[in-house]
Amino acid sequence: MRLLVIRHGESEADLLHVREGRADFELTERGHRQAEAMGGYVSQNYQIDKLYCSTLKRAAQTAEHLGAKVGLPLILDEHLMEFNNGLLAGLEHGVAEKKYPRVETPLHLAVYEQESALDFRYRAEYMLSKLISENDEDSTIAAVTHGGMINQLYRAFFRLPVDSEFGFKTGDTGIHEWIIDKGSRIVVKANHIPHNL
Repeated sequence: MRLLVIRHGESEADLLHVREGRADFELTERGHRQAEAMGGYVSQNYQIDKLYCSTLKRAAQTAEHLGAKVGLPLILDEHLMEFNNGLLAGLEHGVAEKKYPRVETPLHLAVYEQESALDFRYRAEYMLSKLISENDEDSTIAAVTHGGMINQLYRAFFRLPVDSEFGFKTGDTGIHEWIIDKGSRIVVKANHIPHNL
């Protein structure tokens, strides 16, 4: 099975310099151009069988561009949403840091109405299991999501500890291509951005 994990394009939050997370911002004009270019690249290089995406606007709008290119409907799934950052969502970075300073908590607990690290990882584990179990081994699946969730999916993919400090960077519409074959897990491409927009 081939899995393309794709980050959304530039969103309005990037221009406003605010904490995004669950704040539901739309794509910018540039974000739409990025998504259109990504969709063109994917449609020319892969035969996509199913297209999953987060329900947040920036991911769903990005997936719509891809869906139009590959002729597939979107399968919306809340498990692909970005980290639930609770009261920090939509706040300017400096304001968020002053009002809600970083607090160390056990993995199963959270502050400021956020989800816990354990719950965030669980969503990634659930989603990866769902993608693998719902599709045949010969299929190519795309999932459009968010930078934080992509990090969690990588950790689930590599079976890393929940409190692992490894990070995986993803730019706007960055594509990660993974292969799952009889138990082996291979990264073919990481943060591949075939356009310069």
